[in-house]
Amino acid sequence: MENDTTEAFEHTEHAEHAAHSGNAFLSRVAVSIAVLAVLAAGAGSLETMESGAATAARTEAVFLQNKATDNWNFFEAKSLKKNMYDIAAAQGGATAGEWQAQAQRNETESQDIQRVAKDFEGKSDEALQQAGTHEKRHHRLTIAATFLHIAIAIATIAIITGGRRWPWYTSLMLGIVGTVVAGTAYL
Repeated sequence: MENDTTEAFEHTEHAEHAAHSGNAFLSRVAVSIAVLAVLAAGAGSLETMESGAATAARTEAVFLQNKATDNWNFFEAKSLKKNMYDIAAAQGGATAGEWQAQAQRNETESQDIQRVAKDFEGKSDEALQQAGTHEKRHHRLTIAATFLHIAIAIATIAIITGGRRWPWYTSLMLGIVGTVVAGTAYL
């Protein structure tokens, strides 16, 4: 992280010297470096946001899956209780009707619990899909920021070499590629 800061200052220093040189071409290069730096900062910020959103969505998915698991465990407990009441009712006797009512109540409750568990599983799946979307965006933005940083470094070569055109043209092309890649992250 420190190298990024130092590198930015270095590029800024080269651009400042170029701007004061009186050479119109070097001034254009300096301005393009500033524009590329803004684009790189924007892509980097979006990259960080998408990474955080992916982490949050994955955390939410785990939380919801835990809730689903809790409900499935509760469902199993109700199912076991229902079976025990069914066995007790099958024995007959004076309380057979009461045991059968308890079995029916546990069956009804277990169906409600099953619906809730399936709902939590569905929400967990949705959160995982959202995490995947955020991760794809993060990866594209990482690539975009990399292209933009390389473009800045190559544009600086145009200044250091006293105004050679090919590094600047190369940097503009890389800047365009980086910007396009960043834009495709949200398509």
